[in-house]
Amino acid sequence: MNSKVYLYDTTLRDGTQGEGISLSVEDKLKIAQRLDQFGMDFIEGGWPGSNPKDMAFFERIRHIPLRHAKVTAFGSTCRPNVAAAEDDNLQALIASGAQAAAIFGKSWDLHVTDALKTTGEENVRMVADSVAFLKQHGLTTLFLAEHFFDGYKANPRYALRVLEAAEEAGADWIVLCDTNGGSLPHEVYEIVKAAVGHLRTPLGIHPHNDSGVAVANALAAVQAGARQVQGTINGIGERCGNVNLISVVPNLQLKLGYQCVSSEQLQELTQLSRYVAEIANMTLPNNQPFVGHSAFAHKGGIHVSAVLRDPKTYEHIEPENIGNKRRVLVSELAGQSNLLAKLEELEIDLSLDREKTREIIARIKEREFQGYQYEGAEASLTLMLLAAAGKLKHLFTLDSFKILLEKASSQSITSEATVKLRVNGETVHTAADGNGPVNALDNAMRKALEGYYPCIANMHLTDYKVRVLDENGATAAKVRVLIESASNGEKWSTVGVSTNVIEASWEALADSIRYLLWKEGCEEAGHLASSEARVGIVNH
Repeated sequence: MNSKVYLYDTTLRDGTQGEGISLSVEDKLKIAQRLDQFGMDFIEGGWPGSNPKDMAFFERIRHIPLRHAKVTAFGSTCRPNVAAAEDDNLQALIASGAQAAAIFGKSWDLHVTDALKTTGEENVRMVADSVAFLKQHGLTTLFLAEHFFDGYKANPRYALRVLEAAEEAGADWIVLCDTNGGSLPHEVYEIVKAAVGHLRTPLGIHPHNDSGVAVANALAAVQAGARQVQGTINGIGERCGNVNLISVVPNLQLKLGYQCVSSEQLQELTQLSRYVAEIANMTLPNNQPFVGHSAFAHKGGIHVSAVLRDPKTYEHIEPENIGNKRRVLVSELAGQSNLLAKLEELEIDLSLDREKTREIIARIKEREFQGYQYEGAEASLTLMLLAAAGKLKHLFTLDSFKILLEKASSQSITSEATVKLRVNGETVHTAADGNGPVNALDNAMRKALEGYYPCIANMHLTDYKVRVLDENGATAAKVRVLIESASNGEKWSTVGVSTNVIEASWEALADSIRYLLWKEGCEEAGHLASSEARVGIVNH
């Protein structure tokens, strides 16, 4: 089987109806270009005339050459008792300059009589008139049969009559919408199969995820004969979201044998998912199928040992096919296989003997018992492995630090940290203010080290998390601090544990800098600042 399934992306319109999702015009233009590169066949930009943002998008996208996708404008059929040629909504679709138009119309008689307050025949007229009008103006026209599955269950004859009207008027695509998201895969399969047998026009599927089976519904529809899937990146959308194209595409292409995009484009799937998430300011769940950070992560020692022999034992596809990668987690469940695989993954050649390996595993398990978590702090793990092999240079050591907090009744609290370090045989004593004690400590440590290691200036902290490990300990409980840092597009995480949140934070902060210095090779003499550049920080 090598049938083509067309992809219709509505992230820029339906996706933005999701709670907490807001995209600027610039955001929408960036995403549209990335969707085009991935191989989307249709990109729905918005509803022209409904708001200034969508109008601006269509105006600007005209001047951006896309390689493959058809920019599509969304709207509705004409209003009851109004001719299509006189309907402002349809006129706006034509004026948008889009190559294609997707209009929705009622296919459930309940909506016709109760929502539109019109007759079944007038609704059929609205559908046919609107499709014909758009075709007369040269647009690729998609008719979206809203509430089709509910309508078919209630009155199959009328639901199919609406589709016939769109077909007779010349629609290029007829799309069956599970608008309420309440249908199940077996229902979708049977109803789509019936519609395919009734029409000549190619069909699409537009499922919502209110029952948690949108991906399954999309696959069932394609197996029943649909040849277009409409959805969003990462499944964003109103209520429980639209169908997630990030899951639909690899299932169709890698498992069912349909052709959606090229194999090279499919390898961009993970980056596309994360790119859209970053622009939309949303956090992807680690366990998101196919593209999640944990989608191909292996933790149990038996699992890892098997995967190293044959990845098929615990992986349903090769992660590289969709741009993801295998990860081996090292934790209290780790065995020797985990550690050896982790060393290979981190590209660290330590040539450890079996006894040394057992010592490191025992140390990891003991520290995780104390509250450390290395599967979420791989930079700290890397430092531990390097230190165990004697390959980690101690570029700086702590003599002491002090933190002063001051709160006046009429002012907000202020924080100042003083840090004394030993760097290259010199004592470095600095102080810095900050927005809170941890930020002040971070600023003071940077101030002490940047003169020696200028690469630190490019590093910044991107996330800071504190978790109480012993809830019964109240304010004296042990805490775990996880810090995420970034530099030049790369991110890494470090961990610290203590009954004192400041001490745990120091440990994680110090590890974040040590990892950067190792990664960047800053310990080499060529990366050190000159003595003149360090004047003013020593014994400050």
